[in-house]
Order: sequence, then C-alpha cells, then structure tokens
Amino acid sequence: MNRFPAWLCLLLLAACTPQPETAAPAAANPPPAKGVQWVNVKDTADVEAAFAAARASGRPVFLYWGAVWCPPCNQVKSTIFTRGDFIAQSRHFVPVYLDGDAPSAQKLGQRFRVSGYPTMILLRADGAEVTRLAGAVEPSKYLQLLAHGLSGGQTARQALESALRGERLPAEDWRLLAYYAWETDEQQLVPRRDAAATLERLARACPAENREASARLALQAIAAAAANAGMGRNPGGIQRAAALARARSVIAAPELVRAHFDLVTGQADDIVGYATAPKSGERSQLVAAWNEALDRLAADASLPRAGRVWTVSARVALFRLGAKDTPLPATLLQQVREAVARAERATTDVNERQSVINSAGYALAQAGLLEESDALLRAELKRSHSPYYHMLGLASNAKKRGDAAAAIDWARQAFETAQGQATRVQWGGSYVAYLIELAPADAARIESAAQRVIAELDQAPDAFFARNRSVLERMHGRLAKWNRDGRNDAVLARLRQRLGATCGKLPAGDADRTACETLFARAQT
Repeated sequence: MNRFPAWLCLLLLAACTPQPETAAPAAANPPPAKGVQWVNVKDTADVEAAFAAARASGRPVFLYWGAVWCPPCNQVKSTIFTRGDFIAQSRHFVPVYLDGDAPSAQKLGQRFRVSGYPTMILLRADGAEVTRLAGAVEPSKYLQLLAHGLSGGQTARQALESALRGERLPAEDWRLLAYYAWETDEQQLVPRRDAAATLERLARACPAENREASARLALQAIAAAAANAGMGRNPGGIQRAAALARARSVIAAPELVRAHFDLVTGQADDIVGYATAPKSGERSQLVAAWNEALDRLAADASLPRAGRVWTVSARVALFRLGAKDTPLPATLLQQVREAVARAERATTDVNERQSVINSAGYALAQAGLLEESDALLRAELKRSHSPYYHMLGLASNAKKRGDAAAAIDWARQAFETAQGQATRVQWGGSYVAYLIELAPADAARIESAAQRVIAELDQAPDAFFARNRSVLERMHGRLAKWNRDGRNDAVLARLRQRLGATCGKLPAGDADRTACETLFARAQT
C-alpha cells in the first residue's frame, strides 16, 4: 500500500522524509547562506557540461529527477535539500536537477533510465551509476548513504554481486543495499520479475549483527512477494512462515519500527496480509502489535508531518484487511480526522504542504470521509503551486461516490490547467482514461481528448520518450479495449494518423520510431 496512492501520483513507496514538528533540529542544523547550487538542465548540452565539470573537479554527479507537482519530490525538497548538512555535502558533488517538464527531459530520462518521480542517482564522472537513493528515509540515513557513495566505496551493483556470491560485506555495503531505491530501480540491478527473490536472498544473507539492514531487506522482501501474489504471480520471495517471524521481530523492536517507519506505515497491509492467513489468530495478534507500533509512531514528534498521517492510513488499511466494506469504528475515524487536522495546521511550507495535503486527502478518502477529503482538497486549490494535482484527487473522490459527470469534469479541469509539457501529456492521459471508463459511449469526446494529448507532444522535439511514451502506450491499451468490437476503428485510424508527425521526428529505422508507429493500430484478431 503506497501512501502516495495511484489516484494521485506514481510512488512509491518511497515515496516517499520530513521535517520534525519541533524547532530544535532546524536550530541545530542552520542552513548555509546559499542553498544547493543546482545545474538546471534544459537539454543534452547542459548534461554534458555538468559531467565535464565533474571530470575536471574529480567530483561525482548527483542527479535529481523530479516534477513541480510531485508530492514525494516536494517532501524531499523541503526536508532534505534544505538541510544545512546536505547543502554542505553538495559542495562535494555536481548537483544536477532534471525537471521532467524541461524541453529534452523525457529523452534524457530514457538515457538515465529514470521514470518515477523522484529518482535520485549518484553517478561517477564517467557516467557509471554508483547508487540510487530513496527519499522516504530519515535525512540522517540519507546523508550517511550519500557520504558512503562519495567516499568511493563499492557501487550498489558491486555490493549486490558480492552479496549474491556469498562474499562477506562490510556493514556499510549492507546498509547501501538495504536503503537502495528499489522502487525506482527501473530494472537497473535486477529484472522486475526477480526483485522479490533477490531481496529475500539478501535478507537471509545479511548477518544478524547488521540488524537494521537485515530488517529492512526482510520487510522489502515480504512486500515484494505480496505484490507478486496480488498480481497472480508466483511470489518468488520469502516464505509465509518466515515472513511472519520476521514481521513479528521487527514490529516488536521500537528502534527498528522508527528506522523503517516508511515501510511500517506504507506497506502495513501488504506485509501483514502476506504473512498471515485471513481471520487467523496470527493475523489478529500481528495487527494488534502493528497498531501498537503505529501508536508510538503517531506520538513521535520527530516523525515527518506527512509520516504521522501515514500512521492513520496504515491503521485503516489494517482494519480493511478483515473487513473490506465494514464502516470504520468511530474511534478510528476520529484518529484520522485529528491526524489530518493537526498536520494541516502545522504545515506552512508550500512544498511540504504538497506532500502533507496529498497524504491527508488520501487518508480521509480511504476512511470513507469523501466530503471531508473534498473540502480539504478544494481549499488547497487556492494555496498549492500545483492545484491541478489535487484536482485528480477530487476526480477520484467523485468516482468513488458514483458521480461520473463530476469525476470527468475534475479530470478535464486538471488537464486544462496542468503546467509543463510532460505533465500535460500525463494529465491528458488521465482525462482520456476517465472518459473511456465512465463515458464509453461518448466517442466524440474521447477522440477529442486523445487528439489533444497527441497535440501536446508536438510542443517538444524529444517527445516520444520515458513517461510520455508510457502515457501513450497506456492510452493505446485502453483505446484498444474500448474498440474491441471494431466500432471505433475510424477513431483509432485518425489518432494514428495524427501521431504520425510525432513518430516522424524520430530517426528512420529507430526502435522508438517503430514502437511509435504501432500505436493505435487495431489489434489483429
């Protein structure tokens, strides 16, 4: 279960680290006079210049790939990139910011094999990848991992290969693997189908003395196995009995719960659901222990504001494991409301609010408090730097209520007000999806919306790459199902013709061009 839900963003879990509500940490860590001196990339020449500067100075490159609207990106920006120790550390690498809406960003994204926002990579000056860093961990852990990468230690790939060969690794390398951004790996280290089994092997191989790393690897292995099982695939990971034992061990240790709060909150129902049988005594006991751990996290003032909201979302998800359609108890509803109100009042930074309000709106909707979620999101439209993002939350709420017209209208407004080329393509794809699902008979409006999405691609020379390509491929899949009976062949033919200009910008014979030219062709039956 991702606290940055599918109806609002692509995560992570990672998604996904935050600013304490007390003022003491900030006072103890005053920021330098100037912040991080980012190289803001617009095109390939900027990237090449950044790597040239890295080679000349003997420094690595820190690549941050994100978007203005992305909640976990805003969380990282407000809670890690503003820290004085991170700013000081940034003097030892070339910090490169690649905004997903920059003119050539999607083509560069394909080059660096990044898709999900945010993705943070440490690269050597020759372009070799050292590691990918997750954002949803404690800032101190993040900085520790970054320092290890800067020190010239093993890359994540080298550490993984050594571990799988059974070699003895230092504690730093186990920590590197445990906190590697597996959720934004993009199959750099491991094919997606092998991720669960690989994490399980690492969890078993990690020495007991590396307790924190071992616990994190085990939780990730269970979550990955649960994801496989949920998609009807062979779990390929940790066995259920072993999963239960590891989950019990972690949840009983307050220090491990705190260290891995992102997994304890974000993957609670996945882990408990995989490790225990429905309606079993083991499940009741583990849920009770998990809720006690969540209570401790909720009372921890050093936890990120968004993180404290995640604790009530996790409680709701655990309740839903055994009672999917049962109304929530009044006490749990009150906990959700109080957590949301507290976080909303306390968060004033515009970037951090983008994360907090996303989490809060989701928590209310997840608890069935759709009107309250709507009120929160509507109020934020006037305050957010990316109001179109919250409009998709409103669209999702309307859909849950069964109000198709309102859902479609919010999706339309989100698309029409979205800013940035790649963002507009993505939001347009969402609008088309809402139309296909909720108004399938309105062929004219579906075609018009799809034509507008394709038209957005003409605004950039390097359009058919990375996230843009994924949006088009998903749209193609939805339209193909919508046209199963061939009734709308003419619509797809016109879309295919309209896309020809975009495909024609790619080199003849190029694999990307071939893929582009196959879109919106009717499947042969």
